[in-house]
Amino acid sequence: MAPASGEQALNDRSIIRTEWGLTIAKTRITLYDVMDYLTVDYPAKLIREKLCLTDAQVDAALTYIKAHRAEVEAEYQQVLQMAEVDRQYWEERNQEHFARLAALSPQSDRAAIRLRLQAWKDRLESEV
Repeated sequence: MAPASGEQALNDRSIIRTEWGLTIAKTRITLYDVMDYLTVDYPAKLIREKLCLTDAQVDAALTYIKAHRAEVEAEYQQVLQMAEVDRQYWEERNQEHFARLAALSPQSDRAAIRLRLQAWKDRLESEV
C-alpha cells in the first residue's frame, strides 16, 4: 500500500526539521515562510516564484502542511510570536537612535552638498 501524500513528503525527506524548524530539504526556506504566503492567499505558482522553489518543493510543502495542519499552524503561531517579541525589542532599542536622527537638521547638512552639486553641474554644462 502506498503511503499517504503527507507521509510521502516526510518519507522522501522533502520536509526536514532543522534548527529553524520545519524546512524544505536542501533550502533555507521554512514551512513558516510558505505559511506567510498561504495566509494571504497566494497561489502555489506565486509562492514558487517568490521563494525560488521548484514545483516539486512547493507541492511537498503544501502537501505536508495540509496533512499536518494543526502541528504546522501551532508552530507558525509560535514563530509569529517570537518575531513580534524581536520586533518590539529592536524598536525599543533603536528608539533613542531614531530620536537623535529625527532631531538632526538634515537641511543644513544637505545645503552645502546641494551647492557643491549645483556648481559641478553648472561647470559640466558650461564645458559642453
